[in-house]
Amino acid sequence: MPGEPKSGSDWSKLSSIGFELVAAVGGFIFVGYLWDRHFGTSPWGLLTGAVLGLIGGMYNLIRQSLLATRGPANEIKKTNGDETR
Repeated sequence: MPGEPKSGSDWSKLSSIGFELVAAVGGFIFVGYLWDRHFGTSPWGLLTGAVLGLIGGMYNLIRQSLLATRGPANEIKKTNGDETR
């Protein structure tokens, strides 16, 4: 039914996607910071880490969001070589 509320597990899956984005950005920024301290290339390691973290995190966010919003009614099923929706 369209008016039926979503279960709590759906909300937890969607909220975990946001935490994964933050973790990816934070992790890459931390690695960039360590790179800068070791090689003295400040601020390029930090900036590169931030950009890589955003790219990877956004890729994962979009991929997981599309998988989470795709319901079982939208999946393509193959039966005996025929594709049906």
